[in-house]
Amino acid sequence: MPASKAKNLSSLFRTAVKTTTTTAAAATATATSSSSFSTPAQDATLKHFVSSVDTSSSPTASISNFIKRRCVKVKSPKSSSSRSTETSFSSSLPILNLEPLSDSEDSTKQLSREISSILSGGESLSSPNLQGADDGEDIVEKVLNIPWFSNLSHNHISLHRKEVSRERKQKWVYKSSQGNRFNRLVSMCGQKLGTETTIQVFGKLGRETGVKEYNALIGLCVQRVRRSDDEDAALEQIHMAFRLFESMREQGFQIEEDTYGQFLLYLIEMGMEQEFHFFCGVIGKDNPRSLPRLGYYEMLLWIGVNNEEKIQELCKYIAVDNGGDNSALRENYLLALCESDRKKELLQLLEIVDIMKLSPPNSVANIFRSLGRLSLESSAENFLMAFKNYNYEAENISNFISSYVVSIPNLAVEDVISKFKNFHAKLEVTPSSSSYAELITYCCDSLKVHAALDLVDEMCEVGLTLSIEVLHSILHATEESCEFNLVRRIYSVICHQDMTPNNETFRSMINLCVRMKDYEGAYGMLEDLEKMNLTPTANMYNAIMAGYFRDKNTYGALMVLRKMELADVKPDSQTFSYLISNCDCEEDIIKYYEELKHFGVQVTRHIFMALINAYANCGQFEKAKQVVSNKGIPVKNLNEIKSVLVSALASHGQMSDALDIYEEIKQSGSNLEPKAVISLIEHLQSDGELSRLLQLLKELKDADYWVDGCCRLILYCVRYKHLSSAVDLLKQMKDNFCNDDMAIEVLFDEVFSQVGESEFTHLQIGLDLLQVIKDELCLSPSRKCLDFLLNACVNAKDLQSSLLIWKEYQAAGLPYNVLSFLRMYQVLLASGEHKAAKILLNKIPKDDIHVRCVIKACQTSYIRSMSTKGKKKNKVKKKG
Repeated sequence: MPASKAKNLSSLFRTAVKTTTTTAAAATATATSSSSFSTPAQDATLKHFVSSVDTSSSPTASISNFIKRRCVKVKSPKSSSSRSTETSFSSSLPILNLEPLSDSEDSTKQLSREISSILSGGESLSSPNLQGADDGEDIVEKVLNIPWFSNLSHNHISLHRKEVSRERKQKWVYKSSQGNRFNRLVSMCGQKLGTETTIQVFGKLGRETGVKEYNALIGLCVQRVRRSDDEDAALEQIHMAFRLFESMREQGFQIEEDTYGQFLLYLIEMGMEQEFHFFCGVIGKDNPRSLPRLGYYEMLLWIGVNNEEKIQELCKYIAVDNGGDNSALRENYLLALCESDRKKELLQLLEIVDIMKLSPPNSVANIFRSLGRLSLESSAENFLMAFKNYNYEAENISNFISSYVVSIPNLAVEDVISKFKNFHAKLEVTPSSSSYAELITYCCDSLKVHAALDLVDEMCEVGLTLSIEVLHSILHATEESCEFNLVRRIYSVICHQDMTPNNETFRSMINLCVRMKDYEGAYGMLEDLEKMNLTPTANMYNAIMAGYFRDKNTYGALMVLRKMELADVKPDSQTFSYLISNCDCEEDIIKYYEELKHFGVQVTRHIFMALINAYANCGQFEKAKQVVSNKGIPVKNLNEIKSVLVSALASHGQMSDALDIYEEIKQSGSNLEPKAVISLIEHLQSDGELSRLLQLLKELKDADYWVDGCCRLILYCVRYKHLSSAVDLLKQMKDNFCNDDMAIEVLFDEVFSQVGESEFTHLQIGLDLLQVIKDELCLSPSRKCLDFLLNACVNAKDLQSSLLIWKEYQAAGLPYNVLSFLRMYQVLLASGEHKAAKILLNKIPKDDIHVRCVIKACQTSYIRSMSTKGKKKNKVKKKG
């Protein structure tokens, strides 16, 4: 978000503030009288914290009036005066045309339809897909293609729950808790119905609006204000967050950090000082216990806006112990400094503040992480020694050591482990399970699985236990690093240490066996499940089936289905999606779809995607397109399934149909899924499509997908000699997405490989790109880039260009090697410079038999070619 937006928002906010002195003072008095009981120490803290806040300008009421004047005027819903649950909000966010809430049957049906629209993915009732349906339950049944909840049988609920569970457990990590699901529900309701209407909806459903609901709605306000480019709309969301705070106070809820933290961080990010202090004043007076934690955010604010005077003022406050009970506030100021890595101030304060009095240990660990990031080893060692002499708990000291060493930048994993062990040896402290866990996780994040397993062995030797979460992180890193064979070592640890793995542990290990084509080992693990008191699941068999299909072994995949039957394991939607997507004829597609229905398996989005891919593989493109017309597709999944159709059509040469569906998706106001965009870019490779490809690239918002698409587009530009576009894309790549020089080098190698392997006509664009890399991107070409360019000179028989490239090796500090000598030798022979070639030949090491073979092949090819041309010329002269 641009800084000008923050400035304008702040200006609008201040305009509101200046008009509200009297009303705000009254609101402040009300807030104070309704606040929780506070101690004298808290009063002192409050006095210090809010001393800079001008409470006379607190915009409690005027902001409301100010924003109402700037909002679209809407009619507020009427409510009965006798209703005890009447909301204190006025309707100023008309997201939906929701009818006034009442106890009538029509109102209930209207509300039911709105919630059904949310649950089905957000398509409104005016959607063409829903037109013609009856009201109430019929509409819901049309959308979801299942009975409404009141008519849903227990069996169907059970099946549906299992299908949803399977989809959530596709990855080794599944953190989707009930709280997260509820947050998503509140967020979805807030987006579709508006914040105020959402609160009314929960009241209508018999659910009181609690802290979790308020937190989710405030988070939604923050998301909206971040995304908005409209200043009025953004200010409106800030005001809505304030009104939510007000509502929480009116209902007697304490405003805790889970509620205000996300909002204050946004204000800090935007540098909105006055707004920050206003909200802190409201929060602090309502909940004095939050004042120390608010100090943490205050320090982050001054650091964010580079207000050195305020930073130094707070640092002095930390350093001076006035005898009051303000240690918690000073501690939070110090923690904010640590997170910001202000080296100078941190070192000064650490000389004064007794960190051994800080609590809890997590706060001390944050200090050690900061010392690690700043590479302050001597300070870290002194503090650790002080804790040791202070007879601090050994486990906490071990945790401080791990927090420090894993935070040191630019240090090899082996060196981090070495420091970890050296510190423990010097302090004569035994490593704890939690410190080992942190170090193992660090190794896994760096994909150093061997090092992680060595640490596991050390833990086992000293009798420490390994948690299942750490084991899963090792399994995940094993897959990411493609070191699949390490699964045997991991399984050995499980067996010998009497660990208690779960189903997900076995699924992951079976998948690793399959990835290295050890199907016997995978089946062996299935047989061992009984020893662990576990039962096989469809996901385990699915991992084996997927491996067979990747290997094009249809018989092996079908045998998995047979083994599932023998083990009395019911196939799920993922099983049938594998079977259907790998069908090579329409009869098999129909057969597996009928079996799916026979087993009562829910038809999920994966099944619809599999049907599309299967029909496309069979050349039945019209039937593939008909899949998206199925009434059973939830509206929320329709765009994703259409995107799969676009990919399938594009990859099978049906580019015209793929582009038509892409345009249809755009016209409906939706966006094509990133994978489908990449597929279009990959297969739209005919000349003259540059403008369309550039437009497709703009649709990729995710950085990783953008880089992938950009690389493909650069190669397209090289292939069709669009130099200026290639240069622009390279600059965007370097400036915005790839600050990693190594990644840029890999891209350049790929680009120049196309130049080297193409016809001689691409040599010039290669030379132009080389100049751009040097002059405009200020980078040195890699050896591979120059090698590929020399190869292009061979194809073009361009001696002059080869001499220029030969000099570039020296300019880039790259010594000549055997390959560069051989390529230059080829250029000289191809150009007819036999004398120069003979001189260069004497410099080429000929110890390797392969080098001698290449030299002989070059001589045979080029000298014979020159000899043949010479004979033809002599014949022509004789005839003349």
